[in-house]
Amino acid sequence: MYSHGSESLIKQARAIQEPELQKFHSRLVKLLQGKELGHEAVDSLQRLHLILSATKYTRTLPPELQRRLQSLLSSPAEQFQVLSSVVLRETLPLSGQEVNYNQENFSQLNSHAAALLLSQVGSMADLSSLCAQLLRSLESRQSEGSANSLTHTLPILNTILTHSPECLTEDHVTLLSKKLVDWLRYASITQGGNASSGGFFTGPRSRQPVPTAELDGTVSGDFFTVLCVGQGFTEDQWMNVYSFSMLRHWLLTYHSVSNSNNTSDTANRLQLSLSLSHSHSFSNDDRSEVDGSVVSMVSATSSSSRLLPPKERLREKAFQYCQRLIEQSDRKAHKRTDTDLQKACLVEAVCILDCVCGEDASLVFRTFPCIKALFGRLSSDLSFARVLLPIAQFYLNHGEMAAVDCESVWKLVFGRFPAELFNNQLLAHEFLRFLRLNLKSLQLRVPQYTHSFPNLLKFLAWDSPAVVDDFVDLLPSLVTAGTAVELLHTLLDLPCLSATLVLQVRSTCLPISEPGGRGLLSLDAFRSQSYRGLFLFLLRGEAGSGDTIDRLGTLHELLAETADWPRVVQCAQTVPVLLHIFFNKVIEVADEKLLAHLVQVMLERSSLLLNIPKYNKEIHRVFSSHLLRLCKLHPSLVVDQSHELLEFAGATAKVYSKEEIYTHVVWVLGEYLSVSCDSRCSVRLITSCFETLEAVLFEITSSAPPPGADCPVPRVVTSLMSALAKLASRSHDLIPRVSLFLSKLRTVTRGGTVAWCSDEEDLVAIVTRGEELWSLLKAPGVAQSVLTPPPPVTTPQWHRDTNMAMPLRLRALTNLTHSQ
Repeated sequence: MYSHGSESLIKQARAIQEPELQKFHSRLVKLLQGKELGHEAVDSLQRLHLILSATKYTRTLPPELQRRLQSLLSSPAEQFQVLSSVVLRETLPLSGQEVNYNQENFSQLNSHAAALLLSQVGSMADLSSLCAQLLRSLESRQSEGSANSLTHTLPILNTILTHSPECLTEDHVTLLSKKLVDWLRYASITQGGNASSGGFFTGPRSRQPVPTAELDGTVSGDFFTVLCVGQGFTEDQWMNVYSFSMLRHWLLTYHSVSNSNNTSDTANRLQLSLSLSHSHSFSNDDRSEVDGSVVSMVSATSSSSRLLPPKERLREKAFQYCQRLIEQSDRKAHKRTDTDLQKACLVEAVCILDCVCGEDASLVFRTFPCIKALFGRLSSDLSFARVLLPIAQFYLNHGEMAAVDCESVWKLVFGRFPAELFNNQLLAHEFLRFLRLNLKSLQLRVPQYTHSFPNLLKFLAWDSPAVVDDFVDLLPSLVTAGTAVELLHTLLDLPCLSATLVLQVRSTCLPISEPGGRGLLSLDAFRSQSYRGLFLFLLRGEAGSGDTIDRLGTLHELLAETADWPRVVQCAQTVPVLLHIFFNKVIEVADEKLLAHLVQVMLERSSLLLNIPKYNKEIHRVFSSHLLRLCKLHPSLVVDQSHELLEFAGATAKVYSKEEIYTHVVWVLGEYLSVSCDSRCSVRLITSCFETLEAVLFEITSSAPPPGADCPVPRVVTSLMSALAKLASRSHDLIPRVSLFLSKLRTVTRGGTVAWCSDEEDLVAIVTRGEELWSLLKAPGVAQSVLTPPPPVTTPQWHRDTNMAMPLRLRALTNLTHSQ
């Protein structure tokens, strides 16, 4: 794990003795007393960190050295900040000095000191005390030289909120809410730094404050936001940006604090909601007017907003701030980076509006006109897709309350997003996360959701490894009685869809014809009008146009060369997993008629799969396991689908190409084609099944396998023999025919090897099984009891039946084996 040199240094660090360590501490203290710290100090601090971290024991440093290291936390050189922080985190703090930051210390706070501060908190009481100190530092007036300390204080508070929101008191919430209101709404609107509106000869006495600007270059006419620009920024403008970055987290978190005034706050909100929504008089104490800004409709607020409790007032100011951001985002930015910033701010603004509307329903009706206008402006431009997702979340959460039509929103989200942006990995992640978080709401309120699976599965077909976990959670919600059959076909065609999406992307990048070059036949077919319908069906946007297509074989031939494409192979590997999920869910929602249809689909599609190595065998294995499960739960399915099952079992070619599923089809015919399972099972049906299986067994045991095919698997032969014996035990007229075949089989194999079985051990096993069945059929009554035992025998409950001797024996054995 470590190089030889590293191991040597670690061993030396662990072997250092206490006297030598004390001398090293003394040298380091003298070194840190110097005015200028150079490379020697860096090397010594690195060596000290190695000594402390190389042992599992926590050491205590001398008080003088500890104080010197703490003073380095405020060093102008970040290298010494980092080294002192990591060293102090490896040591025990001095007694009584665990959380000893006072107002002077907080003025020198930085990210490295903050990390040390949080690591020294030992209890919830200490954490609450730290919160109180941090909040007091926010409340006090900061000196000009320590202006950047506030920008480090908010991230610390945000970290504490993330891990331990319960450490905050109601007073803390009130104080921080008030500060956030001040920073968000009342930051100065003039540029900071040395910005000046004068010309070349401007001097200190003639320097005038320069107002901030919008992204399109115009002078900002309203309060400052994160989308205002300038040559420099003041402290409160930086705090405006920091406050906006943590606003949504704060709104979602401060509910963890117990609010003893919750009832009165609610009453105040109800009393003032009407005045907030209808009054547009300007407040005389609104700082934005004092600063001389031109107040827009977004900024207009009633005088009653000052009477709101802190939480309510923060929500009101957050609402105004986000409305202003949405207004600013409509401006044409001069730089591309500013355009990206607009999009990011729009995402955050819509999420914050969603949050405040969830807390205060009266804001929904004030917010929806803005959100609706924003959607109308952005819906035609898919470059704003990441903004449109939070808008869709807003419609989902509040559309029903506002009684608005959401049809256009869901048509865009479930239509154009997957169809046109399936290859956008970031959007795919956020889109699928949106679906997972709102799964129940989508199922109840959005009928388009369950019918959009052909579009949704494009994300999976394009990048299976990245999103398969999402679809493991989403797939059960897409399985309904109305979509099950088409969804099964679609899952089986996922590799074809993956290949088609690759061809669609390539068709837009590659030239239509490449003179002198070898083109892709599948790409030419994709562009051909003759096959356009096949590919358009795979690329359909919603369910309901048909379960599948007639020319699947033709489609598979056209896509044959795509079978080894990495994207197609990865997609094929996820299909068996999804099929298991599909069948586990469909059992819960389907009736017997639908299950019979699914059995028919499994039999048909076992021969219509894209020829990918190992893919067909995996699908057959899945089909086999769930065919048994379906028939065990509903034995009448065998009679319902007897024609299809017999047609499948009567095809001798399937013995060599689909031995897995063929074996299980034969088994269910022999097991469940019985009067005890379904009263509709007649002697005629049993005889028909017997004759079909007998013909196949006779054919494969009397001739060599077809050219290019292997010998039939022994399990297929024994399954056919067992099925014939079971059927004969239910119709005794068939017993002589089975006995004759088994006796002939025994006679033929005495001569040595046979053409249809190349392995001697397999042949012995087949003959042994035949002899067992032959012996059973000599006593028809016994044969039926053994080959088709009644339910009490297959699922015994003897240990629970009080009328049996078994419970008494078990209790007796228990008493004997347990000491008294």
